[in-house]
Amino acid sequence: MKFANDHPYADPEAAARKLIEIANTVEAVQDGRIHVEKINWPFLKAGGSPDEYVAGLQTAIDRGWLEIHRSGTYVKFTQAGAELSPDRRAKSMIAGQGTFTAGNGRVGRGTK
Repeated sequence: MKFANDHPYADPEAAARKLIEIANTVEAVQDGRIHVEKINWPFLKAGGSPDEYVAGLQTAIDRGWLEIHRSGTYVKFTQAGAELSPDRRAKSMIAGQGTFTAGNGRVGRGTK
């Protein structure tokens, strides 16, 4: 008899990838900022626990996919994180938010 349920995000790597997936669906505000409550709640609703959220967020930061503001209120995609989510980069360019690095290595800014 098994009492414990399997947690789909017990692996921090899986949790980090889920957070990137969720963050990619969120419309960034003011300079590419994504408020943590916009990724926290959907992660918990998807079956993740608070501990798995923290481990996933830390893994995403450690891997260089996200950076978190020192206040802890918002995250931003890094270039590496944007490459995991190609449509996030496209959304940023269309909306004129954030910076991106084009294939030629030049840093640019999206236009409206």
